[in-house]
Amino acid sequence: MGKKVKEDKKPPPDDVFDTLAVESRQAGTVVLMLSSPEEDVQSKACEAIYKFVDKCDENKKQLLDLGAGEALLKLMQSEDRIVRRNACMAMGVMTAHPEVRKFLRKREESVPAFIQLLAPEEDTVVHEFSALGLSNMATEFSSKASIFESGGVDALVKCLSSSDPDVQKNSVEALAQLLLDYQSRAAIRDADGLNPLLELLKSEFAIIQKLSLLALDRASQDSENRSALRELEAMSKLIDFVAHPEWNDLHVMAVMVLSNLLEDIESLELIKETGGLKRLVALITDQVPPEEEPKAGTGKGEKKAGSRAAKKSAKGSKSGKKDESEKEEPPPGEAIIPTLPDVKMCAAKAIARSAKSAENRKILHEQEAEKMLIHLLSHESNDVQTAAAQALGVMSENLLSKDSIREWEGLQPLIKLCNSDNGDVKEAATLALANLTAGNSTNCQEVSNLNGVETLIHLLADSRDEAVANTCCVLTNMATEEGLRSEAQGKGVVTALLEPLKSQNTRVQAKSSLAVAAFVCDADSRSDFRNAGGIENLVMLLHSGNDEVRRNAAWALAVCAVDEPTAIEICKLGGMDLLQEIQVSGTRKNPFAEVALERLLDANLSAKYSLTGQLSSTNLIEDGFYDAGQIRPNTKFMSIEDYCKQELNDKRPILFIVAKADPVATQSASNPELEAKDNSKTNVSGKSSRTGREGKGGRRRASMIPDDDRKSKQKEKEEKQKEEELQAQLQKEAEALANSENQPFNPPTDSNLVKYIEEVTERILPLATTTEQVKALAQFVADKMGGCIEKGQLPNFSWELPLSQVKFELKSNVVPIGKIKAGIHIHRALLFKALADRIALPCTLTRGEYNRAWNEVMLPETPEQPGAQKFPPRCFIVDLIHQPGRLMRSDSPEAVTYKKL
Repeated sequence: MGKKVKEDKKPPPDDVFDTLAVESRQAGTVVLMLSSPEEDVQSKACEAIYKFVDKCDENKKQLLDLGAGEALLKLMQSEDRIVRRNACMAMGVMTAHPEVRKFLRKREESVPAFIQLLAPEEDTVVHEFSALGLSNMATEFSSKASIFESGGVDALVKCLSSSDPDVQKNSVEALAQLLLDYQSRAAIRDADGLNPLLELLKSEFAIIQKLSLLALDRASQDSENRSALRELEAMSKLIDFVAHPEWNDLHVMAVMVLSNLLEDIESLELIKETGGLKRLVALITDQVPPEEEPKAGTGKGEKKAGSRAAKKSAKGSKSGKKDESEKEEPPPGEAIIPTLPDVKMCAAKAIARSAKSAENRKILHEQEAEKMLIHLLSHESNDVQTAAAQALGVMSENLLSKDSIREWEGLQPLIKLCNSDNGDVKEAATLALANLTAGNSTNCQEVSNLNGVETLIHLLADSRDEAVANTCCVLTNMATEEGLRSEAQGKGVVTALLEPLKSQNTRVQAKSSLAVAAFVCDADSRSDFRNAGGIENLVMLLHSGNDEVRRNAAWALAVCAVDEPTAIEICKLGGMDLLQEIQVSGTRKNPFAEVALERLLDANLSAKYSLTGQLSSTNLIEDGFYDAGQIRPNTKFMSIEDYCKQELNDKRPILFIVAKADPVATQSASNPELEAKDNSKTNVSGKSSRTGREGKGGRRRASMIPDDDRKSKQKEKEEKQKEEELQAQLQKEAEALANSENQPFNPPTDSNLVKYIEEVTERILPLATTTEQVKALAQFVADKMGGCIEKGQLPNFSWELPLSQVKFELKSNVVPIGKIKAGIHIHRALLFKALADRIALPCTLTRGEYNRAWNEVMLPETPEQPGAQKFPPRCFIVDLIHQPGRLMRSDSPEAVTYKKL
């Protein structure tokens, strides 16, 4: 047996504290332990705090109030790995509370501390919780900036390649938050972080796939990132991702990333070359994609397989052998794979977003993207129908797409969707129809053939404003075809448009006004519209503060004002006054209002002459015309009835044109012989009785002395008779006044003008040339208006007193032109124009200043001779004052003198 050796146990040194096992149940005690110089105590305290804060948010706030934040930040930079790990775990969990994040934002060292712990030499657990802390802090913008400036993007990108899924999840989540800032989008590209994000799509964990798609969605909003993703074949990978049915809950996000990528024409070209677009269409429509085209062989031909030339040659060769690669298993997505409605909706929105570019629309049309959208119109989901219709509306901006959609029977489902109960669906369908029918008569006819007119007219009463506005656009497009316009008018579109005109929505008001202008282009429709009260609605829209509404309403009024009854109705409702106000305004003035005002004035020449002082040769003066003098633009224009009801005043008379004879004068003229006999009898009897009385009176005065009693009785008798006659006259006037108020307005008559027209027609109309007619008519007018007036004698020409006498005799301010026997420029020029229009002699009427007015005629400068060379006619002013019949060139000095005082 060997000898036992005794163990040598040395007691601890005297200056070392014995080991103490402490059990603490207070958080404050543990926080105090964080300040211990012993690393083991610090590590255990951090671990205890981690467990405590992981329970609930209240614990996080409690520890922050106890001062644990400062101590943990300091321990995160400890030299001991275990202390750093446990402190990072505790602080990473605590960052979930907003108050903790607020505390950390005030500490400049907090973000660099987290980023430093992402170093490759640190433990995986440290990476996990450091990334967690950064992802929580990245929710605030100021923290995003700090992380970016501290180089956090590079550190997080490196963690994406970690084998630990928790590290991947927290890192990609932090990057997704950072990518909301445009600076980080460029930084992740520089750090080569796009490829790791694509690789994470293959992860086993759905949350990692979701976050990586979210990060890709935000990163792909940068054009340079989209270019980098194209080089990484991101579109093929995303389409492959959509082809996996087990990931269907993430397909929406994948399509959203594809939507961003398809904004660039380069992406569309690439996806077209690789056949990815057809695969995507097949996936979305749950159909088998068309057969792949034969690919070229190896070598140089293989590189050209995706080119257009190679595709054309492949299509042309019918007997070519298929490559062995076609016999291999088809890639994911070739089979029929059902996709969720949200995915279909996002795909349609992606097409619509990409189609905003004209070049993209062309490529999408070549790939027959319209077929997919038409197929989606029949889906049971309203959201899918809405997105598909919206995409078709964008695609229809391509002229070729309009025809293709019609040929692929896309109009019928759109018309069917107009009857949907869903407002969004109706709005999108009508928008698509509006774009499809714009400038395409074939599509308009097809809509009519599919009984779409009734549907559209019914939609005008819909409660959805945007749908009504789009419907008005469709009807306006269809109105360009005469047959379709007549069909819609027969089905009551004119009266149906009254309801949209009353809408409070400015877009509906504008589009419905434009539709009215398109449909009221014939007399019957204008009459229906006027009788239905539509004119009042249009006039009310002139008050609108919206420029487009005022413009379209003015244009509709311009179309309606072609008819004289409609123009009169517009004037009665104050339309002319409103149009004048618009034209005077510096901000509301527009050419459409100017055209409408011109149309109204052409239908109301009296107002035109008073407002503009100009009547063209095409403005023919007819019965009822009157010259009220020059009025200001803001002054209300009164009717002839209003002027006739005014009391007699000392203002200038209203010159009235009416070729209507006085009934009394007509009756007396029909019996001239009887009137002559009566006059002769009256004259003879008057002379004889007067002679007899004078003879008897003379004898009495000579033979008898005047009797005072007899004279007084005779005087009383005469006074009594006069009083009775006065009362009878007053009674008659009262009865006449009462009858005139009840009876319709009868304008004054002018038998003299009737005689003038008869004489002119008989004597001047048969003359051979226009020049002779002008000269003869000028002489005729001058003779009827007091003859010629020598130069310089115009102030001595008495015309005001005779005109005042005529006013007094008529007891009216309205004076028929034929009643004037002494007139100057304004009277003669008006009479000349009125008579010239009756014999089809073209001339103008222009008002000048100080009672000046003149007529201009277009005549050849040299006498017309058969066979002689002809020159364009020149403008001449007709002299009606000094040398009646003299023709003065409009630019001559004598013509200028004639027009001025």
